[in-house]
Amino acid sequence: MTQPNIALIGAGYWGKNLARNFHALGALHTLCDASPQTLASYGDDYAAVAKETSFAKVLANPDITRVAIAAPATLHYQLADQAIQAGKDVYVEKPLCLDIQEGQQLIEKASAAGRILMVGHLLQYHAYVEKLAQMVKAGELGKLHYITSNRLNLGKIRQEENSLWSFAPHDISVILSLAGELPTDVCCSGESYLTSGVADTTLTQLKFASGLRSHIYVSWLNPFKEQKLTVVGSEGMAVFDDTKPWDEKLVLYRNYLTWTDGNVPTANKSLGEAIQVEQAEPLKSECQHFLDRCDDRQAARTDGQEGLRVLKVLHAAQSSLENGGVSSSLDTCEPCENVTIHPTAVVDSKAKLGNGTKVWHFSHVSDNCELGEGCNLGQNVFIAPGVRIGSNVKIQNNVSVYTGTAIEDDVFLGPSCVLTNVSNPRSEVVRRGIYEETTIRRGATIGANATIVCGVTIGRFAFVAAGAVVTKDIPDYGYVRGVPAKQIGWMSRHGHPLTFDTEGKASCPESKLTYQQSTNALGLQTIACQELQEAASLPTEMKTGDTSYRTFSK
Repeated sequence: MTQPNIALIGAGYWGKNLARNFHALGALHTLCDASPQTLASYGDDYAAVAKETSFAKVLANPDITRVAIAAPATLHYQLADQAIQAGKDVYVEKPLCLDIQEGQQLIEKASAAGRILMVGHLLQYHAYVEKLAQMVKAGELGKLHYITSNRLNLGKIRQEENSLWSFAPHDISVILSLAGELPTDVCCSGESYLTSGVADTTLTQLKFASGLRSHIYVSWLNPFKEQKLTVVGSEGMAVFDDTKPWDEKLVLYRNYLTWTDGNVPTANKSLGEAIQVEQAEPLKSECQHFLDRCDDRQAARTDGQEGLRVLKVLHAAQSSLENGGVSSSLDTCEPCENVTIHPTAVVDSKAKLGNGTKVWHFSHVSDNCELGEGCNLGQNVFIAPGVRIGSNVKIQNNVSVYTGTAIEDDVFLGPSCVLTNVSNPRSEVVRRGIYEETTIRRGATIGANATIVCGVTIGRFAFVAAGAVVTKDIPDYGYVRGVPAKQIGWMSRHGHPLTFDTEGKASCPESKLTYQQSTNALGLQTIACQELQEAASLPTEMKTGDTSYRTFSK
């Protein structure tokens, strides 16, 4: 059982919900609130929980190693700063704080002290939002076009903060997570009807370098409650409606368009597919996440950096609101940690490089690109504007990645392989902005001097032999070679050709993972990996069907 070691700072309106969940998880040591009446309102269920009105005494208690802050936002920086200095891990309700510089200071202080800093962006821990994020990352919706969010209700009406700061942080957090980038421009308009200077309703519009657009409409002056997030992509649409019964909260609409021979889109209207996940209370999941991160000392999903990104968008929106809806720019270039950039390389100011990424001789990473963690760009590599590349991607010498290409985690691009984005280029015909999209899925390998004709999708863990010319999609684990490339077999995750027996099963000689061959509804051959639970040498994350891992070493 978890040893009680958390003090909750602020036990009132929202704090009581945190108290209930931390107590249910066996972690609540102390309730701290300036109001003795608030503390006295907790019944017999909390008899074993200490009650305290002095924050200083909480910080001085060695049995308390973690604090959760549910005080007014104006106190977040002060309380979190003191807790970090006292050696406590800190969970702070949204927003992280009210000032960007103070938010950066909290991150730096927590890092220097080796403390966990987590922000309570609750929606990120909703099981259906987690599922939606997985679907987006897996490419089930295709390229994201736009995201809309409506958060409406009648009350609770605030006078100390407007509806933007009260309602929008959760939605901004989720949208930034789905987008995988910060917006370049933020525009916000609203109106104050009940209290002068406190906007009761706001509409915030976000513009992203990738072409994604989003708007967030919030109001506490609405006759009905609505909490709805709609995500529209090139391959599908998804609607998350948190007011619906659990089994109806997330609906997916696949293949919503049909394109005629004349390149004219026709809408395919359908009831949609209800997505099912196991029911769980989001706040309890969030509280458990904080406990887990304190135990394993890993960064939280909504850590200080994530909270700071949301804070930057809130400030840009507030600035736009105060200036009559005039667009406010947002600097998309974030500080890079542990990044290696050779003196001859050029990395533009608005490029975003993940922790541990290396950019070598004479390479160029353009504005508004995003590279994940642990990427390695060899000599003379060019990354065009707006390209998004996952983590642990290896791009060898003399490779250009053009706008319109999406590369997922763990992809290997061999030396001098060729990627394109226009299938019929002409020097005198300008086709800028109508680039064809190419997607290279997680774990795929492109051999040296291979050519990938634009508009195709390379499946997960597919293997393209050196010198091949790929003109059509390759399925997951597909092994192709030749000009034009033809599939000659299947390749394991560890890069070994697979030989199937009469029952359609094969085993990778290196990892001992097994694969099952089958035929899908279209009559096409597919394979799926079946992890061997008894293979003790395999990493745990490879034993449960999870494909989120990034390394395959034994």
